[in-house]
Amino acid sequence: MTADPQIRDSAVKAVHHQFRIVGAGPTGALLALGLAQQGFSVVLHDRLSAELLLNRSRAYAITHSSRRLLQGLGLWAGLLDQLEPFRTLRLDDCSAHRTAWFNVRDLRPGNRSSEAIGWILDHRPLMHLLLERLEASDQVVLQLNDAKPAEEALTTAGPCQWIVAADGPRSTLRRCAEVPFWSHAYQQGCLTAKLRLTGADQLCAYELFRPEGPMAVLPLGQDRYQVVWSAPLQRCRDRAASSSAELLSALNEILPDGLNAVQLLDDPGAFPLELSLAPRLHRDSLLLVGEAGHRCHPVGGQGLNLCWRDVSDLLHLTEAMRCGEMAFPSLARRYSRCRRFDLAGVLLATDLLIRFFSNHNPLLMPFRRLALFMLKHVSWIRRLSLSAMTDGPGALLKPLPK
Repeated sequence: MTADPQIRDSAVKAVHHQFRIVGAGPTGALLALGLAQQGFSVVLHDRLSAELLLNRSRAYAITHSSRRLLQGLGLWAGLLDQLEPFRTLRLDDCSAHRTAWFNVRDLRPGNRSSEAIGWILDHRPLMHLLLERLEASDQVVLQLNDAKPAEEALTTAGPCQWIVAADGPRSTLRRCAEVPFWSHAYQQGCLTAKLRLTGADQLCAYELFRPEGPMAVLPLGQDRYQVVWSAPLQRCRDRAASSSAELLSALNEILPDGLNAVQLLDDPGAFPLELSLAPRLHRDSLLLVGEAGHRCHPVGGQGLNLCWRDVSDLLHLTEAMRCGEMAFPSLARRYSRCRRFDLAGVLLATDLLIRFFSNHNPLLMPFRRLALFMLKHVSWIRRLSLSAMTDGPGALLKPLPK
């Protein structure tokens, strides 16, 4: 079947179309690299210098959807030495006194060969590799330490140019373009810190549901761990400002038996949490990617992986456009539409988890005990839950990509 002439012409001219991306964090940089590998011209802006982009003390939980994206872009092998796998996931309801375990056997068959439920990756080696590949690409112009990237991107956009907002939850581009945006501030904040723990299983990640909010304990290798601790925002700020001894003591009061926090490895940070979503991820030639278009609670480590599924779906569409299977003007509408189910599923699921588990409500306690009992004893429920966490809700009814 012969392709429509308009679509065919769009494919021929695709390399002349330009993407201007504002925001060179992990999401914006990954998208820029993917577009460049497809042959598009990319200008990547950020207010920060390369040094400031690198110097961020945090770690990310990498799921199988992100693994496939990194493999497809040729980055996985370069990060293997920095990835810390975890093969079990311990889920505790601290009020109901129930525990459930996930392991590699609970993954979908297509993911089991990796022998890990997920991986923990530090920010610096990830950004170092991304910036290194971007600097080596002839298709990418890096404009870092750029004082007015958003204003210039919107005012100088040409007819064959897409503007991508990857500049985070307070996106200047999104506000300048007056894209409709809904946001709900949680009563919780989040404290993050790296520390040394003794007594922990080095191949296990921990998710603890507590009345004040969930806590994740993520392995970074040897006895180093990242703690992501949700609680009322002022309490998080007070804990971040407390002495090392006070913070370690507070941690040791709530960590599972046998785990002991012995040393802080960085300065803790505290930030507010919110649930937010742009009903449409585009307006005219502007596309919203990552936290510029949505934000969820960090429970379950979904944040970065949800952002990277934006990147993955957008790259599938730009590849179809490049190959002549889709007209260039259809990109924005198709992108917004294809992301709806995944975004709605993750935002709804994380919000329900917080409302269900972050309380002392005695009426909910029997249902919470039942939920943990079912997770512990019914294997297909564990597989379904783990697939939603590691591949995204949109992949539940579809075969995994090869």
